[in-house]
Amino acid sequence: MNKNKPRVLILGAGFGGLTAAIALAKIAKVTLVDRHNFQTFLPLLYQVSTAGLAADHVAYPIRGALRGLPIEFRMGSPISINHRDKSVKLDSSEEIDFDHLIIALGSATADFGIPGVTEHALGMKTIHEALTIRAEVMRRFEDLCRFNDDTKLGIVVVGGGPTGVEMAGALAELIRGPLKGDHSHAAANINISLVEAGERLLPALHPSLSTRTLRDLEKMGVQVLINTAVAEVAPRIIKFKDGAQIGAEITIWAAGVRGVPILEQLNIPLNRGRIDSDQTLQVKNYPYIWAIGDNSGSVDENGNPYPMVAPVALQQAKFVAHQISQLIQGKDLKKFKYRDKGAMATIGRHKAVVEVKGLRISGFIAWGIWLFLHLFYLLGGRNKIGTIADWSWNYLTFDRGNRHIMDTL
Repeated sequence: MNKNKPRVLILGAGFGGLTAAIALAKIAKVTLVDRHNFQTFLPLLYQVSTAGLAADHVAYPIRGALRGLPIEFRMGSPISINHRDKSVKLDSSEEIDFDHLIIALGSATADFGIPGVTEHALGMKTIHEALTIRAEVMRRFEDLCRFNDDTKLGIVVVGGGPTGVEMAGALAELIRGPLKGDHSHAAANINISLVEAGERLLPALHPSLSTRTLRDLEKMGVQVLINTAVAEVAPRIIKFKDGAQIGAEITIWAAGVRGVPILEQLNIPLNRGRIDSDQTLQVKNYPYIWAIGDNSGSVDENGNPYPMVAPVALQQAKFVAHQISQLIQGKDLKKFKYRDKGAMATIGRHKAVVEVKGLRISGFIAWGIWLFLHLFYLLGGRNKIGTIADWSWNYLTFDRGNRHIMDTL
């Protein structure tokens, strides 16, 4: 019976790829490929960076997620697509044949061509990057502890979207709580700044929530700079387009994402860094290839690309599974329509903002909603229990027990 099922190869086991694999398991012979053997829960990476969570609480083994399902997994990265034979070659030299190919390779940090970002800023896309940020913050803190003068440590987060806001708020809490308890003089000399090129923070949310977010961050001691575009990131300094500059011993780049660079090697049409796709989510001129999530360049009915966020990837994954099912049954394909279920961001203890279909919530209730939803979508019972334990400890003790520098021997 299996030999009559179409062969579906999925590149990437993030939110979109893993969801698509599970949705297709009953109707296709599915092979899932990822360069890691685990999936990273990206929305909580910033908490690893700021010592709020252990790294293994945001990683879940892919084979564990696939256990009991007729899905093959291969650890590797694609290096080429053979359109004639419908196969993909991996860096392991293995070639995998397919009838349908789903590309869900995720995104990478976008530097927008700004000089110095790649060399001097820290990204926020992988566990390794999160641990690097944590180690750098703690190492610089330990340096401050050796001095009794007013030597300052400037930490600058660039990007006023949810990731930047959450990172800035978490850093402020780390300094005001655990680091102050460790060495009050050193903690008092750490300055946190958040830089946003646009006119307000969290532009996807209502302006009133942006204002609330700005006010909460400033109360927590974060210097917020809006309408401030970065011109260059240099060692220990960020230069702005208006000629001003700010000290930045640590620069954390949360200003945007783009399709992963590997897309440029796969011999498929690209448009502004994303795969040129129809509203059916099929790649243009290649109807047997589908692009979802951050890789899809499909646009909505107004011609706008979809945001590069997890809810889009999840909905497109289920949609593509349905599309392939339609083809198997000889039925017509449909056009993808994104159902925006709202957006949210947490700022700190009892501080968050949520907007769902015109309903705007802030403060303690929004914070509780944020906690529940992130815990709900986190994979694995062990990860959920570990996260609850870390969160509970942090909440009850105002401490963060993951303040380790673990990038050196």
